[in-house]
Amino acid sequence: MNASVQCISPIDGTVYASRPCLTATEATAAVARARAAQNTWAARPLSERIDLVMKGVANIGAMNDEIVPELAHQMGRPIRYGGEFGGFEERATHMARIAEEALAPIEIEDSDAFKRYIVREAHGVVLVIAPWNYPYMTAINTVAPALIAGNAVVLKHASQTPLVGERLAAAFHAAGIPEDVFQNVFLDHDTTSALIADRAFDFVNFTGSVGGGRAIEMAAAGTFTGLGLELGGKDPGYVAEDADLDTAVDTLIDGAMFNSGQCCCGIERIYVHQSLFDAFVEKAVAIVSDYRLGNPLEPETTLGPMAQARFADLVRAQTQEAVDAGAKALVDPALFPADTGAYLMPQILIDVDHSMRVMREESFGPVVGIMPVADDAEAIALMNDSDFGLTASVWTADTARAEAIGAQLETGTVFMNRADYLDPALCWTGCKDTGRGGGLSVIGYHNLTRPKSYHLRKLQ
Repeated sequence: MNASVQCISPIDGTVYASRPCLTATEATAAVARARAAQNTWAARPLSERIDLVMKGVANIGAMNDEIVPELAHQMGRPIRYGGEFGGFEERATHMARIAEEALAPIEIEDSDAFKRYIVREAHGVVLVIAPWNYPYMTAINTVAPALIAGNAVVLKHASQTPLVGERLAAAFHAAGIPEDVFQNVFLDHDTTSALIADRAFDFVNFTGSVGGGRAIEMAAAGTFTGLGLELGGKDPGYVAEDADLDTAVDTLIDGAMFNSGQCCCGIERIYVHQSLFDAFVEKAVAIVSDYRLGNPLEPETTLGPMAQARFADLVRAQTQEAVDAGAKALVDPALFPADTGAYLMPQILIDVDHSMRVMREESFGPVVGIMPVADDAEAIALMNDSDFGLTASVWTADTARAEAIGAQLETGTVFMNRADYLDPALCWTGCKDTGRGGGLSVIGYHNLTRPKSYHLRKLQ
């Protein structure tokens, strides 16, 4: 009997969806079909590939009324926020807009003696392993540019969000993208690793845990398969003494708590200049205390359950350990009687330090520690005191100051006066245990293709 993937709904703990996994033989055949179809797809004009991808994107938009409650059932995000189509469309549209320039040949010389240039060719078959927290937006980051560049794509979505891959496949196939060129598959870990080790794919993009990234690297060891890995994060925010306090509090706390804290670039630790610390904390507690934790299908709910009860239990453990070590929890539990299982109340901690797991390890939940700092140097040292490096948010009225701070930060993206946002025109990348590679922007296309050089000598 085949293994299966099951989505246990965080709303009530029941099985919301179940799908059988492909056997090793079935999976190998699926990849073979993708490889056989890829050359014909890559031979189509670029404009045609762009048009078909964007039709698929529009098809997802037409499904949004069905998708929003589906997401609430699968991973717990409240329906009041309307799903992901805005960011999904923005990212795909930008990558479509820049495709011609990003994929254009680089001309070196075209003289009577030589013609020299560099072209970008599709890798071939790209495996996209997508996460559950923003299942549409994270998938489209790679799916759209990979298809536009001429690759065939095999999508393996997270078991928590199995219906997302099916929706994407239906939308793109209805747009006219051949079924073998874009395939949604259900695979267990062993089959996935075996395929990677057997060089079934020419590029693998994975978004998920550090442990998952290590498993992908181990499977690919010695194959020379290209990898893009976006893994963990512990993203910091720094509020300097000249910051706009109200905007900083609103943005950073939303960045810490939105989607129940389950955001790749969510804010997980905040450092505030000591002159603003008390006011910042007071405002932050007031915001969080006004949240409503509950069933994500109810329009009044502002904070839904975490995707799984075990994720909530991890955050509870980190929080309790911090309190036991001297941290102070400021949000009143009496305001959140629904706190149980996957439903986790939000929490703000002060009197924290970096000896505590909650300030050091990824939480991926609605908790944030806030520390006072004396100056930029102390803030920079604390922001860099992490195994991760995805984004950092700097709050100041001085752009030059933000740039100077950013130059000293070990991170993939530096924000000034904003947080928790992915700009598709900029490379989405990280360092340290956050992983390697880069998505979106022109660089995203470079990672989803390989360069080929032509050195043509003309004999007279």
